Amino acid sequence: MQRNTAMVPLHPTTFLAAAAGVADDGATRVAIRVSAVVFVAVLTAAASQVSLPLPFTPVPFTFQPVIVLLGAALLGPRLGACSQLLYLAAGIAGFPVFAASLTLPQGGARLLGPTGGYLMAYPAAAFLTGWLASRGFDRRYSTAVLAMLAGLAVVFTGGVLWLAQFAGGLGAALRAGFMPFALADVAKVCVAASALPSLWKLTGLGRRAV
Repeated sequence: MQRNTAMVPLHPTTFLAAAAGVADDGATRVAIRVSAVVFVAVLTAAASQVSLPLPFTPVPFTFQPVIVLLGAALLGPRLGACSQLLYLAAGIAGFPVFAASLTLPQGGARLLGPTGGYLMAYPAAAFLTGWLASRGFDRRYSTAVLAMLAGLAVVFTGGVLWLAQFAGGLGAALRAGFMPFALADVAKVCVAASALPSLWKLTGLGRRAV
């Protein structure tokens, strides 16, 4: 019987899963996934090096959250979370992967400091955004924004609640760790989210012969 070559939409999956699925060799698919996890972890570390310390808060302005969320949307929930666990492991091991600070040291002690909540929230935020992306939220711009905003909410929740222990209460933590960053981070998410549906369309991975 002749194989049906009609083009039909893929069941919801992540972009990485679709890209890796093109390879016939199982080892190649595994290599693609591992390389992608390492790449996102390295990219997260690189984003931390472009930071702007602010005089009124221990929380610096960085591009890390948007890298965490965009990477998670591409990788999916488990691999997205793994990429951030790998990033945190590198930091705990003493590699200079955290944002520069005049008062906060590199290494595992950073996780116990005022900004530790943001960092520790990255794997959970990546899992949530990746989970939504794996269910097709990354196929349209509006839902891609929602998926990334959900992950951003996790980052801010973890960060502010942890910061409250150092800032003298939730109100002070919101003023120091949420209000100065919320609009800028939402704007970054709105820009970055456009990459997701664009990748599906440009590569044609959203449709395949069956």
